[in-house]
Amino acid sequence: MRLIELPDLWTLALCFVIWPILQVCAALFCLLLPDRFFSPDSFIFRLRRWEDGGCFYERLFHVRRWKHLLPDGAAVWKKRGYQKKHIENFSPDNLRRFCIESARGELTHWLAILPFWIFGFFVPPAVVALMLLYALAVNMPCIIVQRYNRPRIERILKEIEETASIQQ
Repeated sequence: MRLIELPDLWTLALCFVIWPILQVCAALFCLLLPDRFFSPDSFIFRLRRWEDGGCFYERLFHVRRWKHLLPDGAAVWKKRGYQKKHIENFSPDNLRRFCIESARGELTHWLAILPFWIFGFFVPPAVVALMLLYALAVNMPCIIVQRYNRPRIERILKEIEETASIQQ
């Protein structure tokens, strides 16, 4: 339902301005939420049986081939962000932090998809569908990588914790 009629150039410019604002707002919102909202065991972030420990994403999307090409948004938030591209510290605390931040990243990208409908106020209806496709194309690869990596890290964490408990 287009409420605002703008010249095509202005409409296009507005699309290019609004998307980054929406992405940043989603990221800021998630950065402000306390860690307790991002438990990997919670209903939203818990791995489903059909995901097969993350292997589903490798089989269907071949995640290992392209995940390195995605940017790590944490680089933008230098003091608040947690870089997930390369893990150098395999301590249990750091692996737990990785899982929390992976869930935070996943929620950020889900939230960045949702406001595509806002464009319906000033673009033709057919363009709203394109905005949804754009939102999915930009955010779903990041969500897939989070859901692929988190169970792998959880397995490593479990192995480390089991080894530590055996040694005690």
